[in-house]
Amino acid sequence: MPTKSPEPEIRRRRWLFGSAAALAVLGGAGLAWWRSKTGLDGMGGSASSNELKSNREEAPLAAGDGRTASHAKIMADFWSLELPTPSGSTLALASLRGKPLLLNFWATWCPPCVEELPLIDGFFKINSKNGWQVLGLAVDQVPAVNAFLTKQPVVFPIAMAGLPGIELSKSLGNLGGGLPFTVVIGSQGAVLHRKMGRVTADDLQVWATLT
Repeated sequence: MPTKSPEPEIRRRRWLFGSAAALAVLGGAGLAWWRSKTGLDGMGGSASSNELKSNREEAPLAAGDGRTASHAKIMADFWSLELPTPSGSTLALASLRGKPLLLNFWATWCPPCVEELPLIDGFFKINSKNGWQVLGLAVDQVPAVNAFLTKQPVVFPIAMAGLPGIELSKSLGNLGGGLPFTVVIGSQGAVLHRKMGRVTADDLQVWATLT
């Protein structure tokens, strides 16, 4: 009887053991958000209007701005990541560089995340011909994501971020560590917009004009 290749499981283990170190470079704080039994529920909760406003859009960085160097470092580390997919393959984020990218952090246990997926999927179907890419980063477990996608498939690719995905989202501007969180990355590789909370059709219409 042929034996099942251990390669997918090896890749998953490599990600689980290596992601904490990789994302420590990006976020620096480890999994500090996982501090209580209610922390998981809190990630799907609401945020204050000030927090939503500060998370929604990032102002362009001016030349000589002290944030420019740190932003460049964060993005360099982001593009160097290789993440597993629910099917067991590996996605190198560098393969998405050079075209506009809508990056969506989500989870199957997050109702607003699930509700916005068809809208994001529609955005990808319409705008992929214009060079747009979409990537869903699941802050979740492989079995749960596979079961969900069997019932509610999407066209755009999904990669597994696991619990360290929260720290990755924080490095990209998710101040509260909540979900869903969406980041728009331009063709030059820099963050153009970001939003905490469920995206709307109006958001996607504005983002579609960016490159």
